Amino acid sequence: MRRADAIGVIGGLAAMAAAGGFLAPAIPQDPAYHRLADARGWLGVPNALNVLSNAGFVLVGILGLRFLGDGAAGRRAFREPGERWPYAVFFAGLLLTGLGSAYYHWAPGNPRLAWDRLPLAITLVGLLDAVVAERVGVRAALRLLGPLVALAAASVGYWALTEQRGAGDLRPYALVQFYPLVAIPLMLWLLPARYTGSAGLLAAAGIYALAKLPELADAWVFSTVRVVSGHTLKHLLAALAGYSVLRMLRHRRAVRGEGTS
Repeated sequence: MRRADAIGVIGGLAAMAAAGGFLAPAIPQDPAYHRLADARGWLGVPNALNVLSNAGFVLVGILGLRFLGDGAAGRRAFREPGERWPYAVFFAGLLLTGLGSAYYHWAPGNPRLAWDRLPLAITLVGLLDAVVAERVGVRAALRLLGPLVALAAASVGYWALTEQRGAGDLRPYALVQFYPLVAIPLMLWLLPARYTGSAGLLAAAGIYALAKLPELADAWVFSTVRVVSGHTLKHLLAALAGYSVLRMLRHRRAVRGEGTS
């Protein structure tokens, strides 16, 4: 497939997803979402494992930001300085996701849930934009980065506002959550690589998608395993997805013949 056609497919998918979200009925927040299976406390920390398992996000975020600040490592991982910015958004988002999610799980409820979802949405669009930089072009990615972050923030803000009005609607947030999981593998498949290590990005998308399964089976996992709940496993798997991105950056090298853009 020609490059222009591949970009058209990816853009068309975004348009179709947006249209589908607009035409679909509103998605309300399930009140049962806050009734997580593992409410055990530890050393004065309520819902301890769901709170403390967010340390993985914080750790990976810090390690990622340190890597981006390392000049020698950056020269190996990036051909152009501008390519760092989407990854900076991604790792900063991971760090803030850990803090926001811990804040939410300390006392679950809709007001705190927005502080969990906001950095997570920004993290996802940061990774999406990083792949745009590497597969479509750096200039295009830098132009898109601000609007994508704004869209991510707006999707959470829209849900929070509609929730306050008694008619919560998760459609925009669902789009921000799931479009990157489809678009990233599609770009990896259709567009040429500038770097080695694409499997790390694919693994990140796959592990994050996999993390949604134990989240949906939160109570079943907890009643079966008795040690951790499905929601705690979701945190650990999602942090692992972030680490797979960092590991990819540490080990990748430029592909010969692929120029800057």
